[in-house]
Amino acid sequence: MLLRHLRYLIAVADNGGFTRAAEALHVSQPTLSQQIRQLEETLGVTLFDRTSRTVKPTDAGAAYIECARRVLVELEAGKRALHDVKDLSRGTLRLAMTPTFMAYLVGPLVRDYTARFPNIHLEIFELSMDGIEAGLADDSLDIAIAFTPVRSPEIECIPAFIETLGIVVGRDHPLFESQGALAPSEVAQLEFALLAPEFITRSSIDEYFRQQSITPKVVIEVNSVSTLLEVIRHTAVATILPEAIATEDRALRKIPLQGEAPQRGRRCCVVAIITTVLRRWRLLSGCWEQRFPDHHKSNVGAGLLAKAVGQSTMMLKLMAPSRASPLPQGFRVSIGLV
Repeated sequence: MLLRHLRYLIAVADNGGFTRAAEALHVSQPTLSQQIRQLEETLGVTLFDRTSRTVKPTDAGAAYIECARRVLVELEAGKRALHDVKDLSRGTLRLAMTPTFMAYLVGPLVRDYTARFPNIHLEIFELSMDGIEAGLADDSLDIAIAFTPVRSPEIECIPAFIETLGIVVGRDHPLFESQGALAPSEVAQLEFALLAPEFITRSSIDEYFRQQSITPKVVIEVNSVSTLLEVIRHTAVATILPEAIATEDRALRKIPLQGEAPQRGRRCCVVAIITTVLRRWRLLSGCWEQRFPDHHKSNVGAGLLAKAVGQSTMMLKLMAPSRASPLPQGFRVSIGLV
């Protein structure tokens, strides 16, 4: 069995037939049919039901196709891992962030990262937590900046900083020049524009209101951080967002709160699937052991693992607060493996 057999198999399944699959693969239909027949003979099972107008996988075929997809994903991951072990002079890093991080973190982070690694091609995605976890799981993302807790046991978090939420207002708000901290009773009198309930940030905000026994006056709800910022800049309503968003160049100001300010989740963190790294390690170190049996596999694995988490560690270092990058305080780094 060859790698092309798996690619042909998946193409037939995805295209629902041999004709369209052959066109997508740029091979003749007889050639494709012959290759699938060879694979079926090798496995000793029928992979596709060819009796209907559309070609559908048999039960055995569906199970094997699922395994074939995982194999191709791991092989692509292995190719990237081989390059990561070699150096960081070129390649691609696929990074995702939740929407509120895009509002203040992505600019300084990308500026510093591209200065350090000018030949690394960055692909940046704004995704929900569900999208981030799915992307890490199916290997369409390498790393993400999000916040705990995560639901997948395969995702390992590297703590970065505590993110504090605060009252944010624009120039048209009566409190824009205020210097005093707001008491809960004063917060209860404000009119708010907030992110929609499906945002996890909103969950933290609502929890703060519950703890302070506040029934908020929510007059506007939006499903976009950039839209929310525009609303705050041009109206006399307040919002609650990460304090780092409130900067002079945005014509926004944060208003201090009496007592403990709300925090988004338990802690902001860079998340990545370290188990994916370990799978690549096992794949590559197994090949290494077969090719060079006298070398210690553990040394190979240690080197690969160090390179594989290197991008995550570098991302964390670039997130450290500095005068040029006004990021949240409380920065600390720890790496754990599962």
